[in-house]
Amino acid sequence: MEKRNAGRLNRQVGVVGLGCWQLGADWGEVDESDALALLHAAADTGVDFFDTADVYGDGRSETLVGRFLKERKDDGIFVATKMGRRLPAQVAEGYSRENFLAWNDRSRRNLGVDTLDLVQLHCPPTAVYSRDEVYDTLDEMVEQQRIAAYGVSVEKVEEALEAIRRPHVASVQIILNAFRLKPLEEVLPRAAEAGVAIIARVPLASGLLTGKYDRATTFGADDHRNYNRNGEAFDVGETFSGVPYEVGLEAVERLRPLVPEGATMAQFALRWIVDQSGVTVVIPGARNVEQARSNARAAELGPVDGKAVAEVYDELVRPHVHDRW
Repeated sequence: MEKRNAGRLNRQVGVVGLGCWQLGADWGEVDESDALALLHAAADTGVDFFDTADVYGDGRSETLVGRFLKERKDDGIFVATKMGRRLPAQVAEGYSRENFLAWNDRSRRNLGVDTLDLVQLHCPPTAVYSRDEVYDTLDEMVEQQRIAAYGVSVEKVEEALEAIRRPHVASVQIILNAFRLKPLEEVLPRAAEAGVAIIARVPLASGLLTGKYDRATTFGADDHRNYNRNGEAFDVGETFSGVPYEVGLEAVERLRPLVPEGATMAQFALRWIVDQSGVTVVIPGARNVEQARSNARAAELGPVDGKAVAEVYDELVRPHVHDRW
């Protein structure tokens, strides 16, 4: 597994990580034994970056990752978690020192560690990114060794750019995939210049870029691809990257001939992200052992046709997403 570093993160990590949202909620049920098996399978293939959050299953994802950490012992695993979404959406006033410390205590208990590797603000209201007191508290938490580093997870490009201006922000997590190219314009170059790690999330556009879905595909009642199609529960950009489902299906068919022989559509989509200058790690999810192994193998592919990806984006996808996030 190729490893990359960013100056402020001060840690090398494999270019393909594992997103752990699905171990908590919103993607259908994943039982504990399957969750632990896929975590170990990912690590066995060279994955060393695991991304979770305190709200994924109200702590279930963090707790499962904590059990995994205990079983792996000292195996060079890096865990990024998030805080802030325990508040109702758009409640900027709740991003306080008191809440930060309480959320941090809970995550450390769930993960079974004294110091968290990386804590990210979890897509807070835009106003939060420009508040000095927010970063002062995060700096204090680093000094107290509650956290080793902090970053942000964002919805919008302008939020990422605001965070990068802050001298101690170590990472920006942003939606980046073949259906979301806007971060390539400013965010990735600015982050690289500042030494800020880029964590590419929603890399498979909620599964659309696996190439396995069609118009007849259905999703369970507890799956956000069913209940958040129009942003009913949270930002619609989190579901299929904000691309209308039928448009996404058409775009996938246009991309399918680009997939190298012997590779899967998902591996092609992940490799395209890894090819982008400034990306530190991409964090696809997985619901079983084989998906985890297959995603990790994307790091072994050679570079893919980025020009053709941009052409499909410009023709089909850009009008739906580019000016929204």
